[in-house]
Order: sequence, then structure tokens, then C-alpha cells
Amino acid sequence: MPARTGKQFLNGLRGDREVWVEGHRVRDVVSHPAFAGAAQALADVFDLQHRHADRCLMADPDTGEPISASHMIPRSRDDLRRRHDCLAAIAEYSVGLMGRTPDYMNVTYAGFAGRAEEWAINGNDAGAARLVEYQKRLRREDISLTHTIVQPTIDKALGDAPRAGNTVSLRKVGKTANGIVVSGARVLSTLAPFADELAVYPGAPLPDGADDFALSFCIPMSAPGLKFLCRDSYSRASNVFDHPLSSRFDEQDAFVIFDNVEIPYERLFIDCNLAVYNYVMSHTWWQNIMQQTTIRALTKLEFAWGIATHMADAINASQPPTQQALGEIWTYKEMTRACLQAAEDGASDTGNGVWLPDKRPFTALRATMPGWMVRVNEIIKELGSHNIFTVPSRGELDDPVLRPLIDHHLKGAGGVDAERRARIFRLGWDFAGSGLAARNEQYERFYLASAARNYQMAQMMADRARANELVGRFLNEPCS
Repeated sequence: MPARTGKQFLNGLRGDREVWVEGHRVRDVVSHPAFAGAAQALADVFDLQHRHADRCLMADPDTGEPISASHMIPRSRDDLRRRHDCLAAIAEYSVGLMGRTPDYMNVTYAGFAGRAEEWAINGNDAGAARLVEYQKRLRREDISLTHTIVQPTIDKALGDAPRAGNTVSLRKVGKTANGIVVSGARVLSTLAPFADELAVYPGAPLPDGADDFALSFCIPMSAPGLKFLCRDSYSRASNVFDHPLSSRFDEQDAFVIFDNVEIPYERLFIDCNLAVYNYVMSHTWWQNIMQQTTIRALTKLEFAWGIATHMADAINASQPPTQQALGEIWTYKEMTRACLQAAEDGASDTGNGVWLPDKRPFTALRATMPGWMVRVNEIIKELGSHNIFTVPSRGELDDPVLRPLIDHHLKGAGGVDAERRARIFRLGWDFAGSGLAARNEQYERFYLASAARNYQMAQMMADRARANELVGRFLNEPCS
């Protein structure tokens, strides 16, 4: 099957699955008010790859059928640039607000398959081979895949990783003639209501003796015993004028419970092999996926700068503090762009003929970007001030009695009419202050792990040779 259309994607979501939101089991995620807006947005993403086929599609290396370029296993720097164009087109659609569009997992599994030898260590050759075959199926069937990799938190004093005896975290509990049986829970399945299948793969390393928790597999969302408990919806079903972002881009997050779920062997990539589990995510995964997530973040920062600038222009806020704040957002945007370009320009063969970006710029971004995103929201809310709360709704603008009064009292500067001013400030609030905005801010803080942890990782992973050489000149001078 070649790359799917939006209609095909929506039809695929109508199969049986156990999705809960706000106390109710949802029988049809396509039409439910909590999900309909984002479902249609994701359908548009699937259609987008056909509208922009020159950017978004490539030939499957085995069948020649058109598939998303996000499935590409890069074999050169030019391949990375080609993939960049596809990822940018997808990010532009949601202006970077949807962090888990299907291209995220496409890039992830292309990276896994390209470096399958990392998965084959410690006798896991069969699991690695099954993963390669799954990635072929993922790209050929254009599957919408979500993932769940975080362990549930019960008692922080016990640490983040599960140990033997833990009955909450996802673990192997038995075997069948066709596979294994798993039970437990995982967090945080973003995109769950809009996925065809669910992926489990390593997150943080596991301690010795936690072999039963060392699992990786992919299964359909309809697998018996699989339950998804979604957070409260921030989707607003009203018109896009009043809620231009939250009416479309609430990608959802879910807590996943595995209640004695059977995992067929052909879908099992790591079966209680602790050495593999603790190895595969420590080498090439994150510099591969960071290309996708940095392109998304850059798009979001560009959009934020545009919103803030339009807000300032609408009321002629040109004072030095305002310009300083706008310049601050611009600086974050440009630093992200520069790091992305440096990483792609510094790409190299990382093994098995797979080319991936230079990890050093991405290491810096992983630690600093969460703070930038929070600061951007703060700036937009400060620029908005009370004006954020003085924006008429679509219904008020359409009222024949109110409209002349609104046109007079709520217009902007420099010829900006009341409707355009309202549109600008509603966009700013939906981006920085709404329920969806609060969710997105929390997402930006933690989806790449906390900033503190990433700073620590940066220091531990850094190459100190050049710094040692410079300092050594002075430390090794003979004493006079």
C-alpha cells in the first residue's frame, strides 16, 4: 500500500479500541468532540504528503511505491536534507504545536532499522531481524504509530526505574504458544486516540535484576486487554476564529494499561534482554530523532515570534522594552536554526552506512530549549497584558447591534480593524495562555527529559580533549 490519504487514515481509526476520556469510553474517536478536531488535523497531514509529494514522498527502496520521506534511512548528508524538507512541511501544518505527528515515530523506527546491529547484541539477532521487518511494514502501510516509554511514578524515593517485585510497571508475566503475555502500565502515549499501533521501546536504563521489564514490541491499538486513559481534553469544538489552535491541535496524551496483553513473537523485538534494552538508546537514537523534533521546535519558535510581533504592531507597541522582548524570541529562533544547520552540516556515517547529524549542537539544545519555550509564553502573555481579555468572539462580531460599537472601541493602531485585532490576540492567547497552551508548555519542559538531567548528560558525554589542551598550556608551565 502506498502513502495513505486522510480519508484512509480516518477510516483506520474506526476500528475497535478501548479509549477513555473524562470518564467515558469513546466508541468513535473520529466524531467525538474531544478528538474530532485533532483527528481531522492529522487527516490533513496525511493529505499534505500528497499535495506536496515533491517534498514529502519518496520511492520505497524495496517496492518502488510512494512512501513518506520520514521513513528514510539516510545514507548521505543530502538524504538528511531531503528528509528535512519533508519534516518541515509536516511541522508547518500545525506550526510546531503537534509534537507527535506520525513522522516522529517514522523517523525513530527508520533509525532503529538502519542501525539494527545495535539491537542484535547479546544474542538478540532474531529480535533485530523482526524489528527490520516491522519497519518495512510501518512504511509500506503508512501506519500511524504512537509510543509509550516512561515508567509510571509511584514513589520517587524508590527511583524511577522498576525493580523485581514491582507490579505496576509493564513487565512480562507469561508465555503462550505464539508469544509472551505482558501486564502493567506505561506513560505517556501522546497521540494515542489517533494511532493505529502502539510501540514500546526502552526509555531510561534498568537496574540489574529487572530483566522482566526489558521489553520492546509493537501491537495494534485494538489488542485485547489494552486500555488508554486520556487526560482531560483541551480541544474546543467551536469555530476556529474563537479557538484557532485548540480547536485543531490537541494531540492528546494517555496513560496505558496492559491487562494481560499477548504480544506475538513476530512483533517482539526485545524479550527480557537487559543488555540490549540498556544499550540501544544510548548511541544513535537521539541524534536521529532530534532532527525531527528540532525542526518542529524551530517552526514553533518562528510562529511565536510572528504572533508576538503582530500583537505589538496591532497596538503600535514600539517602545524599547517591547522590542527587546521581541528580539529575545527572535534570538531563540535563530539559535535553534543555527544548531540545526550545524548538526546537519556536521553529519557523518555513524555505522552501517547510516548518516546522522552531529550530536553536539543537539545536546546543547536538549538542555536549553525547554527554558526558551517557557520564556516565550511568558513574553507573549506580558505583551498581551489586558488586551488578551478584551477580544470579542465570533458571535459578538456577527451581531448587528454590537458590531458598530466593537469596530469603534476595539480597533487597533495603524488601520488594524477590530476583527483583525481580535484574531491576533485570540491567536496569542490560544498559543500561550489557554488550556492547550498550558499542556504544551508542560510538554516542552519534559518531553526530552528535564533540563537539569540534560545538562548533566551534556557534561558526562562531552569530549574534553580540546578544553584540556587549552587549560593544559597553563597548568603545565614550568614554575619560575
